[in-house]
Amino acid sequence: QVQLVESGGGLVQAGGSLRLSCAASRSTFSIDAIDWYRQVPGKQRELVATISTSGRTNYGDSVKGRFTISRDNAKNTGYLQMNSLKPEDTAVYYCNAKGYTSGWYRDVWGQGTQVTVSS
Repeated sequence: QVQLVESGGGLVQAGGSLRLSCAASRSTFSIDAIDWYRQVPGKQRELVATISTSGRTNYGDSVKGRFTISRDNAKNTGYLQMNSLKPEDTAVYYCNAKGYTSGWYRDVWGQGTQVTVSS
């Protein structure tokens, strides 16, 4: 069973930075795309950023120019660097990875990590 382990969330003041990590538990998981989502209670989960196998990236309008998604394929890990954080960035952040392991296609979610930005 492949798992994604997230880390890096926490409390930060507005204008500060955080870096989230998302590590696959098995090196045999061949990851295609990595996505980061966020969710606020009572609202739908919002797509924040995506990165393809080749490194092509896309961002939600609300985070463009402030967040950077990256990946280290050798470590099977994805990252989300968040700069110039705003109180409205407060949410639980989830990573999602799609790929193959042992010949099976998997769509795996991380456990979520809380990001709280104080004003």
